[in-house]
Amino acid sequence: MPGGTLAAMAYRRDDIERVRAATDLVDLVAEVTKIRRSGRSVMAVCPFHQEKTPSMSVDPGRGLYHCFGCGKSGDLFRFVQETQALDFTDALELLARRSGITLHRDPEAAKQRSRREALVAAVSEAVDFYLERLKTAPDAASARKYLRSREYDTATVDTFSLGYSPDQGETLIRHLRDKSIPDDASVAAGLAMRNRTGRLYDRFRGRVMFPIFDVRGDPVGFGARILDGDGPKYLNSPETPLYRKSGLLYGLNWAKSEVVRSNTVVVVEGYTDVIALHKAGMPIAVATCGTALGEEHLDILRRFTERVVLMFDADEAGIGASLRGFERSVPGDLDMRVASLPMGRDPADVVADGEVAAVQNAIDVSVPLLEFRVNKELDGFNLEEREGRSRAMRAAAALVARHPDPVVRQAYLGHISRGTAIPESDVAKAVDVAIAAQRREGKESERSTDAVSGSQPPVERDLLRLVLDNSQAVRGIGIDEHWFTDPMLKAGFAHVASNIAAMPRGQRPDLGALLGDDESDIGAALRSLAMDVRPLEDEEVVVRTAQYEMIEREISRSRLEIASLERDGKSQEASDRLEQLIGLERRRIELRRPD
Repeated sequence: MPGGTLAAMAYRRDDIERVRAATDLVDLVAEVTKIRRSGRSVMAVCPFHQEKTPSMSVDPGRGLYHCFGCGKSGDLFRFVQETQALDFTDALELLARRSGITLHRDPEAAKQRSRREALVAAVSEAVDFYLERLKTAPDAASARKYLRSREYDTATVDTFSLGYSPDQGETLIRHLRDKSIPDDASVAAGLAMRNRTGRLYDRFRGRVMFPIFDVRGDPVGFGARILDGDGPKYLNSPETPLYRKSGLLYGLNWAKSEVVRSNTVVVVEGYTDVIALHKAGMPIAVATCGTALGEEHLDILRRFTERVVLMFDADEAGIGASLRGFERSVPGDLDMRVASLPMGRDPADVVADGEVAAVQNAIDVSVPLLEFRVNKELDGFNLEEREGRSRAMRAAAALVARHPDPVVRQAYLGHISRGTAIPESDVAKAVDVAIAAQRREGKESERSTDAVSGSQPPVERDLLRLVLDNSQAVRGIGIDEHWFTDPMLKAGFAHVASNIAAMPRGQRPDLGALLGDDESDIGAALRSLAMDVRPLEDEEVVVRTAQYEMIEREISRSRLEIASLERDGKSQEASDRLEQLIGLERRRIELRRPD
């Protein structure tokens, strides 16, 4: 099991396996996506990428799933982690509750679990420290003045745990040491840095501090706004075991309940925008943490709502922010919309001017993301010219082609036709051309994976499939790494051979337990191989063919070695090697390579 999972796991192995045995992987998948059963085979519409035709194979017997479209694979714990944005322990606890199984702490694993708790404790202590400095320290006067200019009262400061980081270099570090927080925890949590001499100093200095909490409400990092001097306007925590900006949304911990109730989330650009909307009685706002809204953020939001409204000001920077992350895709399962505000004004500005109704109106009249993008694309061309209209039509058609729903694509043909004065039939042809081009792009992106499997000797792939199935045909015949020439297949065999050899003959391996949480390239390759749906030849034929090819390679090597020994005058060694060669030749004749 990979170290990342061990670090998160604080429960006994037998409890984990009880949860695994009590959970039906197919039922789990069916809760989040459509499945199709055909005998023992179960295919599902993959929840990890956009598709209409099921390409994810689910094998409850092996305890694995694998998508042949995007390559995602794993066991039931990985499925819950990926679909619900949980770590391993949270996924295990969720499934244990679902199955009515009581979990027991593993003292050794709990030590590793406590590592996260130690980092959370360090960040939590920093939150309290910065908050207290903001309220009481003389050097925080400029921070208090800035927050008053935003009309933040004490209640707002307390609700969002706002703070101030002193401009001195080691103030927080000394405080954390006084609170028995180890230096290595301060560094690992992104609170401190070391200079060239190894001396520790505070990462954040002279800034207004916006603590960032994960969806559970644990403090995991900071966004920090500069007040005076040089440096970036906002400085965020570095990537840490707690803080991954691609998987965090500022404000979601406060907004999630209202987001579920209203079935709407509003994504804004900045922390102050989030606070402004919350103060204005619209606690459904969240913001990314210094990065574009991406697929991982959308995966989190899918847990709470289907309606995602992007709200930015109407200048070029704001429009660009609304489009970043969606240059090459349009999520088809979410109602993604764009709410435009007056030019040059962000949500915090509008609320500060007392125009809360304008914000609500912008949400109410928001337009679908694809419509916004198409209109923006058309606006970028000179539609007075024939060539301009033609280019605009093709650019808009390429955008529409990226939407996974053919009904939606059809609905935009007339819109583009009216905007460019080009017949709808020509727009439809342009969309079809763009779809074909995008499919070719997709095939190119998959070619590396296909090339790897396509270049692997088929008989070696089939042999390793039999090993993974603990087939009777491969037991007791001395299969080892020399039976494989492909490096990945050879490494894959070495990865699982000892575990499977220790099993009783004929017992089907629980590959979910063996490979499900293996994050290595070999683990992913083995899961893909195990879920290969192509029918195998007769098992005995596969084994005989593989053995025949292995012996042929040995014969070729032996002949080269004998020739080398004879050239070197080592006649006795050559004679001994010749006897071995004769034995190999006899064995090859006995096997008689199957046609």
